[in-house]
Amino acid sequence: MGVSLTDVATGQQLFGLNDDRYFTPASTMKLFSLYAGLRLLPDSLPSLHYVVRPDSLVFWGTGDPTLLHGDVPSARALTFLQNRPEKLFYAEVPTVAAFGPGWSWDDYNYYFQPERGAFPVYGHTVRFYGKAGQPLPRVYPRFFRPLTELAPAGAANPAEDHVRRTPLENRFTVFPTTKNWVDETPFRTSSALLLQLLQDTLRRPVLPTPFRLRPQDAVYTLRGLPVDSLYRRMLRVSDNFLAEQLLLMCSSSLRLDSLNTARAIQVVQQRYLQGLPDHPTWVDGSGLSRLNLVTPRTLTALLLRLHQEVEEPRLLSLLAAGGGQGTLRRRYRPVAGKPWLWGKTGTLTNNHNLVGYVRTKSGRLLAFSFLNNNLPGDDAPVRAEMERILTQVRERL
Repeated sequence: MGVSLTDVATGQQLFGLNDDRYFTPASTMKLFSLYAGLRLLPDSLPSLHYVVRPDSLVFWGTGDPTLLHGDVPSARALTFLQNRPEKLFYAEVPTVAAFGPGWSWDDYNYYFQPERGAFPVYGHTVRFYGKAGQPLPRVYPRFFRPLTELAPAGAANPAEDHVRRTPLENRFTVFPTTKNWVDETPFRTSSALLLQLLQDTLRRPVLPTPFRLRPQDAVYTLRGLPVDSLYRRMLRVSDNFLAEQLLLMCSSSLRLDSLNTARAIQVVQQRYLQGLPDHPTWVDGSGLSRLNLVTPRTLTALLLRLHQEVEEPRLLSLLAAGGGQGTLRRRYRPVAGKPWLWGKTGTLTNNHNLVGYVRTKSGRLLAFSFLNNNLPGDDAPVRAEMERILTQVRERL
């Protein structure tokens, strides 16, 4: 266990326990991704880059994940491409591998680990809507309906999943239940599949082309959703895909010809995060990787920087509020109708962490990091004890 507690107004550390030791931070690393976005992105997301030539429009991805996304949807790029009079050509830019370093390969089937990419559509997941008594669910996008089949009678389903995808191809097996259900399953990405999905959606041809910028090309950027709509969803419900794509967009803002997570991380650390108490090992945007390492006092120092650089009402509105929404909706209930804790959880098997801000009874705002690693079995007792301690912090300070 590692704990760090600091007064936001004065910067005075009030308590530290193992706060200089490195921990697996899990999804608390999304606060680093937030900081990267705040530093490198404008007020609206870059949806795509494009150049216009005499009879053609060549476009390529920025990493923006919102095109036809199920939870943070944007139709801006869709409308733009549908209405252009030129022929459409998609240029594939160099980008990162589909999975990040240190990710668990056998989580490929689960909604929280979609593949990364330069030009995502549908959040790189297929949504299934099952109804009791109907063997096959409704499938969105419909493109994947012919690739969905019912499991044979008596087929083993040890994980009790509604849907299983074969590891190396887009074939989905449905296990029927007696209840209504909704499930998301990532699909395998490829350039060929992206072109098929774009053509089906746009209802017009989209042709591949090599990525080659000419000296005379003027590069334009189509702007999309306000950045806070992505930050809020990413932090409140701990959306891994949005966090990964956020770092790719940050990379796109640095160079137009490649998307590279490591490059974005390097720039943010060298330009903006010098002077942290301990240098973090930061390898992905979401915290899915167990290669990430950070100390409690460094996370608290990041919270102080965020508070200094972002207006407090905006900053707190981006985080999950205790008893309100997201990953904290069932704990840290408001007092007299007002929230008193805002934070970011971080959970992997055998690890549970919470970092954020506490408004005390006396009105002070405190930044805290509370990290718990290597927990055997159920983490419910640890969650309960954290809530008891942080409630005492609120009451006594």
